Amino acid sequence: MEELKSIIKGCIKGKSKARELLYRKYSSKLFGVCLQYSRDYTEAEDTLQDGFIKIFNNIQSYKFKGSFEGWMRRIMVNTALEKYRKNRKLFAVEEINEPVEDLEELDSISISADVLLSMVQELPPRYRMVFNLYALDGYAHHEIAEMMEISVGTSKSNLARARQILKKRVEDYLNEQEQLNKLTVC
Repeated sequence: MEELKSIIKGCIKGKSKARELLYRKYSSKLFGVCLQYSRDYTEAEDTLQDGFIKIFNNIQSYKFKGSFEGWMRRIMVNTALEKYRKNRKLFAVEEINEPVEDLEELDSISISADVLLSMVQELPPRYRMVFNLYALDGYAHHEIAEMMEISVGTSKSNLARARQILKKRVEDYLNEQEQLNKLTVC
C-alpha cells in the first residue's frame, strides 16, 4: 500500500517514472475492462490510452479513500461510455415489454471466457454497453439510463435483447461443438 501511495504521489507531481510504474502495474487489468466495452482489440487499446490520460490528468482528485483500482476502473468505464455516446447514431427508441427468458438452463454449460467475450463484443454497441454495465459492473437500470442518456425502459429492453442474442449464439456455438465432436468420433 505504501508503494502504491508513493507511485500516486509521484504521478501527482508529474514524474514520468511514477506514471510508467502505474501504467505497468494496472494496464493489463484495465485493458480487460476496456475490452469488455469495445468492439475489438484496437478500440480497447484506444480507450485504455484515453483512460490513462484522464487518470494522469485527474489523479490529484483521488483522495486515498476507497479502492484506487476501483477509481481507475470507473474512469475507464466512463471513457468507454463517452466514446459510445460520441459515436452512436440516432436510433428510434425501441422498448419491448416481453419477459426476459429464464437463462437458468445455461448455468450448467461450459464455454471459454474468450469465446463468451467474443460473443459479447459482437453485440450491437448499445446492447453491449447495457449488458456490460448491468451484468459485469452491477449498475442498476436507472444508473445505466442516466449514463447512456436513455430511458430506464430502453435499458431493460436492451438488456433483454442482449441476453436473447447471447443465448442464441451460445446455443449455436454449443450445437456446432456437438456436431464437431460427433464428426471426430466417427
